[in-house]
This record gives sequence, structure tokens and C-alpha cells, in this order.
Amino acid sequence: MKLTIFGTGYVGLVTGTCLAEMGNHVLCMDVDAGKIARLERGEIPIYEPGLEPLVRRNHASGRLAFTTDAAAAVAHGDATFIAVGTPPDEDGSADMKYVLSVARSIGQHLGRYAVVVNKSTVPVGTADRVRVEIAAAMKKRGADIAFDVVSNPEFLKEGDAVNDCMKPDRIIVGASSPRAINLLKSLYAPFNRNHERLVLMDERSAELTKYAANSMLATKISFMNEIANIAERVGADVEMVRHGIGADPRIGYHFIYPGTGYGGSCFPKDVQALERTAHANGYQARLLGAVEAVNRDQKRKLFDLIVRHFDGKLDGKTVALWGLAFKPNTDDMREAPSRVLMEALWQAGARVRAFDPQAREETARIYGQRDDLVLCEDPWNALEGADVLAVVTEWKVFRSPDFARIKTLLKNPAVFDGRNLYDPATVEAEGLAYYGIGRGRSVAAAGI
Repeated sequence: MKLTIFGTGYVGLVTGTCLAEMGNHVLCMDVDAGKIARLERGEIPIYEPGLEPLVRRNHASGRLAFTTDAAAAVAHGDATFIAVGTPPDEDGSADMKYVLSVARSIGQHLGRYAVVVNKSTVPVGTADRVRVEIAAAMKKRGADIAFDVVSNPEFLKEGDAVNDCMKPDRIIVGASSPRAINLLKSLYAPFNRNHERLVLMDERSAELTKYAANSMLATKISFMNEIANIAERVGADVEMVRHGIGADPRIGYHFIYPGTGYGGSCFPKDVQALERTAHANGYQARLLGAVEAVNRDQKRKLFDLIVRHFDGKLDGKTVALWGLAFKPNTDDMREAPSRVLMEALWQAGARVRAFDPQAREETARIYGQRDDLVLCEDPWNALEGADVLAVVTEWKVFRSPDFARIKTLLKNPAVFDGRNLYDPATVEAEGLAYYGIGRGRSVAAAGI
């Protein structure tokens, strides 16, 4: 099948590459000429495990191509995927300008029947808006060509996106046209060999399903952080509580890890956008507002613990950070808890020495050269000259460190474990102070 993908970010590039891997001929279009040139040279603009060899192999085979020519892209596709960004607008709602711009381009150039697939995370009702935009653009040029618009939201986890795309747990298709449904059934047949994963529904239900899924996961995270904050105050250990409730199959263990809050390009944006959608339709989504409020506060948790440890005197202190990306296996710094922590430390007069396996370059791009920020080549170098250590991202390389070595390198030996990676007793036995999230024993020592 000939497929066109508008957008070469996380969603567009991963989706296009995986569809090419299944034998389709995919043309990825982007307005960023520099990005397209890099892709043509085999350079991947994002870090995503397993993606680079797939892109290079399919590009070399001729199944995956790149262009900045919108007319050629529209002419190519039996199905055209819209996979551009929907960043939060000033009021928290999804900014639809990129999606609607693609819709107009499709209307300006469409010359035969095609299925237009909304892959971007979009507000309920977007399929209707895209349909109107395409029809209006065609009317301007006096064309009357049949097309269908469907909703096919992505469910890709950054850091595991290739696996999620190749082995999806479900394929949501919102469509009312039998012709469009049959085309997507054919397209996704290779992904359904083990068992039927395709779930058919109407367009608006599919659009809401994506927002509901991300908001549910964000809610679990904020709920567990609430429990962690209660555990601190009553002298309980949230990790024991987590095991106790996770054993209930109605709850399960997924997404009940307390920490420094969620970040990235999806959860914060989607929770806010769904809340705005509810408000625009006359409903106050109080729970969604609370989820976001808890998350905003939780991102300051490590900073508050560090402030208490130093009795509020951070001026001139140096804090080592392990982890900058919002989660492991990505270089994405969008809404990352590390950014909140670093900016608060700088405001208080502290310096930062940081290491992350992938996100150092992105951090340098965001913050530039600063006297109070040193980006280190390895985790141990980050500890040199530092007073304390804060673990912000749960990369595997941080999970079993040499605590004795940590103690010798730190001037004021203390570990602030933002992901509860370590056993408090083990850390304390090596002569370090330990502060975790919701670990009643350790925070009690801080007088909380």
C-alpha cells in the first residue's frame, strides 16, 4: 500500500518506519527541510531505541522516503496520515493549527480518493473539522473528489515506541465509512496475525479514547504521589503500600510508582486539553484539575527535601543530578521534572552537575552555556565537587551504584532518591543520609 505521513516527529517517524517495515511504500513529509535532509542522510533527529536501524534499512530498500513537497506527498498516498504536533495553547487547550494546515494542504492537492487518518492526539470533533477544511480547500479550486476521514490514535510509549508500533495491544479505528474501514483493516492485517487487535468505533469515541487513556494513567501516577505524601506524614513506607495494593488484580502494578511527577509531551498536554474540552462543553472536570495540580506540586518535591536538608541555605551548594530526560530510554526534556528541580536550585543560588545517558545535548540546547550548569560525561564525574546527589530519572545505569564510592565523592553525603530506586537501610548503612518519596523513616529524620 502507498502511504503518506505528514510529520516526522516521534509519532510520524515511528509509524511510517514500522509501516514500511511491513512492506508498504511510505513517504514522510515535513516542512522542516533540515530535518528531511538529515533523514535522507540516515541521521535520526530523535532518540528512540531500535528506530535508527529500521529507518536506514527501509530507506535503503526504497520503501521509506522523505520529502518537503506537500503536493507529491498527497499524490502518493492511498492513505494519508496526519501526525503533526498539537502543543498546548495558552489556555491549555490543544493548538490545532498544524493539523488544520495539513488538512488544507490535502484539500489543495488531492487528485483521487484517499483515506485521511488522524494519528495526532486531537480534541473530540477534530475529524469533523478536518473534513470541513479539506472540503473547503477543494471547493476553492473547483474540485469534487471523494475522501474519508478516520481517527486512528497512537498509543506509543517514548522509549518503547517501536515495539508498541510493531506489537500493538490495541488498534483503535474511529470510522463510519465501510470503504475506509476496509482499507485500514487491510493495512493493519499484518499486526493482527496473533489475535484481533482492531477495535472499531465512531470518530468521536476514538478521539476521546486517546485522551481518556492518557488521563487515566496520569491519574494513577498523581494518586500514588498523594499516597506517598500521606505515607511520609504517618510514618509509613509507600513502597510497601504499593506492593500491597498492586497485588489486587483490579489495581495492578502498572503506573503506581511514586516519584517526582510525570512529564513528557503527552500526559501534561492531554490532561489539560481534556479538561479544557470538558469546560468548553459546560462541564467542570474537577478530577483532571486535581491530577494536574498534584503533579505540579510533586515536581518540586526533591527541591523541598534538599532545602530542608540544608536548612534553607542552598546558596553556593552544588547538587549532582542523575537523570535529565522525563523518563528512561528517551532524550525528551519536555515537561521533565529535572527542569523544575534545576531551575529552582539555580534560583536559590545552587549549582548543578548533571549526567544523563541521552539527554545532555537536549539540555544544552534548552539552557545553553551557564556557569551554574555542568553536563558530565559519566555519572561519577557528576559527583565530583558536589555536596549531595539527586536521582531524577530511573535509568538502569543508576539502579545498583557503589554507595561507598558515592560517599567518598560527596562533600555532604546524602542521596535524594526521586524514583525510590534504593533500599533506605542499604544507603544509610554506607553512611549516607537517604531521602525518598513517601518513605516514612527517611523523611521523619528530616523533621517532616
